[in-house]
Amino acid sequence: MRFTHSPQLMADFPQLSVATLRLTDVTDHADVAATAQPFFDRAAARLAERSESEFPEIAAWRRAFAQMGLKPTQYRCASEALLRRFKKEGALPSIHPLVDLCNAVSIAYATPIAVFDLEHVDGDLTVRRADGSETYATFGGEQENPAPGEVIFADDAGNAHARRWTNRQSALSAIRPATRSVLIVSEAMHETGADDITTLRGELREALSAHWSVSGD
Repeated sequence: MRFTHSPQLMADFPQLSVATLRLTDVTDHADVAATAQPFFDRAAARLAERSESEFPEIAAWRRAFAQMGLKPTQYRCASEALLRRFKKEGALPSIHPLVDLCNAVSIAYATPIAVFDLEHVDGDLTVRRADGSETYATFGGEQENPAPGEVIFADDAGNAHARRWTNRQSALSAIRPATRSVLIVSEAMHETGADDITTLRGELREALSAHWSVSGD
């Protein structure tokens, strides 16, 4: 399976920086609490200094959403949504050890991290603009059709695995207890994103390697 961004999208967003990792032999019984805690602490320290909306990483994604014709305070990138919940509740809900750890790194870096179950991705996965024929599975069991021009993660079968780019993932390839093979995608838009995404990838790889088998891009 190849993962790419379309040339058109890269031309529209030349500031985009991307990092990927793949995991095999994933299990759902790892105890990631100690591994995740330093990332939660870093996120808490940043939030104590300023609002998440003032983070350069979040501000850059807000500008990108506005460029896509979306109201940034209505549709938020995943890392902003997580930061807002973490600030309000002081914690994030436990979903799956892998997702929990990725969410911790995501809020520490204020950078969206998507996690896909590769068993439910048909062929290649491309971040591109929708043509209107794709289908998106909601977590409520419904099917939606992203509007033409909306940025989605699309596979070869026309499944949209995420809507509005980094806003919301699909239930189709969500991580579940039976998940074994995973693609992790981190994306940054801010000025120092290229350097920061490299650092993020290194820290995330080290954290994941304490619990699962990690491979390169």
